[in-house]
Amino acid sequence: MDKTMPVKNQMNGVFIHVSNLKESAKWYCELLGIEVDLEKIESPIYNVPIVGTTSLTLDDHAFDPYFKHHASPSPVFNFYAPNIDEAYQYIKEKGYQIVRDIEWHYEMAWFNISDPDGNTVMICNC
Repeated sequence: MDKTMPVKNQMNGVFIHVSNLKESAKWYCELLGIEVDLEKIESPIYNVPIVGTTSLTLDDHAFDPYFKHHASPSPVFNFYAPNIDEAYQYIKEKGYQIVRDIEWHYEMAWFNISDPDGNTVMICNC
C-alpha cells in the first residue's frame, strides 16, 4: 500500500440508507442469524456486527431533515453464501422477498433479495 496516497485502496464500510432503523436492524440481523436487542438501537445509525474488516452501517438520517430515501434497485454489496441453493431455500423459508432468482456464470452464482426499504441485496457464492 502506498503510504503517500491520501485515499487508500481499502474499503472500510458499506452504508445502507433506511427509513426505520429498528425494523431494518431486525431484518438484517435475522437474515444473518445475529441476535439483536432492539431496545439498545438509537438513531441515526446501527452497526450490524459483521465478520471481517468491512463494516455494515444502517443509517436512518434522523438528524438530516432534508434527506429523502431512494431505494437502491441494484445491489451495492453482497453477503457470502458458499452453498447458493441452501441460501436460496433459507431465504424462501424466511419469507424474504426474492427479486432475482439464482443465476450462474461458470462457478459463480447469485440471487437478489429486497430489504424492508426496497434496497436490493445480493447473495453470492463468491
